Amino acid sequence: MENVSFLKLDQIDLRLLDLLQRDAKMKHKELAAELNLTVTPVYERIKRLERTGVIKKYVALLDGEKIGCELIAFCMVKLEKHSLPNLQVFEKKILNIPEILECFHLAGEYDYILKVVVKDMNAYQEFTVKKLSVIEGVAIIHSSFAMSVLKSTTAYPLGE
Repeated sequence: MENVSFLKLDQIDLRLLDLLQRDAKMKHKELAAELNLTVTPVYERIKRLERTGVIKKYVALLDGEKIGCELIAFCMVKLEKHSLPNLQVFEKKILNIPEILECFHLAGEYDYILKVVVKDMNAYQEFTVKKLSVIEGVAIIHSSFAMSVLKSTTAYPLGE
């Protein structure tokens, strides 16, 4: 990957990224038609965006309810001590817990917020007791539960 902290993107790059965010399985021919380009420049742009890390990876987005992950919880976690070793231990451990979809290190009252998906409340209790609260240095776990999902997207706004 090229060492690029910020890549200058033109309007075609932004439109291409927008199209790929909406449907990463679009064929190069379809993308070219949408962008009024030929296939070769579209292919070259995509390869450049991948090489520079603008496009990190391609994934399939699943419907959590249809695969048995119906409960969405947001865990606010406070550590006992804000030392670098405590932070590193916590961060290393949570990377290997599959129920945690997202984790953000925060400034404010809590140190981390986690997005957790599980089957139901019993599974959540087991998750907190056996996986989260046993991590060295965890002092407080405050949980909130999603009652419904109003918006869920992975698409970044690209100034359109």
